[in-house]
Amino acid sequence: MTGHPVQVWWARLGDARAGLQALLDPVERARYESTVDPAGRGRFLVGCALSRLVLGELLGLPPADVPLRRVCPRCGGPHGKVHLALPPDGSSGTRPAYDFSVTHSGALVGVAVCRGGEVGLDVEESHGDMDVDSAAGVALSTSELAALYARPAVERQPAFLRTWTRKEAALKALGVGLAVPLRELEVSAPERPPAVLAWPDRLTTRPHMSMTDLVVDGAHPAAVAVTVTVAEGEAGEVKDGGVRVALHDGSELLAGYAR
Repeated sequence: MTGHPVQVWWARLGDARAGLQALLDPVERARYESTVDPAGRGRFLVGCALSRLVLGELLGLPPADVPLRRVCPRCGGPHGKVHLALPPDGSSGTRPAYDFSVTHSGALVGVAVCRGGEVGLDVEESHGDMDVDSAAGVALSTSELAALYARPAVERQPAFLRTWTRKEAALKALGVGLAVPLRELEVSAPERPPAVLAWPDRLTTRPHMSMTDLVVDGAHPAAVAVTVTVAEGEAGEVKDGGVRVALHDGSELLAGYAR
């Protein structure tokens, strides 16, 4: 199957420079200024700026003019999943439809962009003091928990994080986030090719989804999931159950703008 790859850019918290604030729209600026935690504020700035620079280049728009919208499906507030709000097809010329996903964990920030499908990206910074037992009780199904605790203790954190990233990426691609509990979604074992084995009962459809595992900086697990919404295969080349991914240096892109 052929098609467009998923483009993924990785950046870092340290890329948050004051000059990037000029890219924020009024809603983003209000959220940025109201975020008390400095690290959270920096990650938000990097995610917004990187999204705008990437999408602006793809769409032929100044990055500050890229129309991004955040609408919570439950309350209507400006904190839902961010999406590209281009005009209807009749007034958008030849601009293609893109979906994108933003993720961050610790010092890592990533943006994935896909044409012709819905994309989800997740990364988890691995660290030694993570409480795997508490997180696993929330995120894993009964069978996944049993499989996790059948492993030697030293293998449990990397196995759990691999499973977690796959689940988060899948739910982000569906656009439901954590509105669907992670434990209701089952994925393949960490050593197996990534795949959804069981969907939550509350989902009315069972989408065609492909996933690929990634590793950032040689240590931190990540995953990309794509749900095809047009002709099957146009969202990415599916090969051995995965998605073709093109990796880019988001830190370099941000530095180029900040200069």
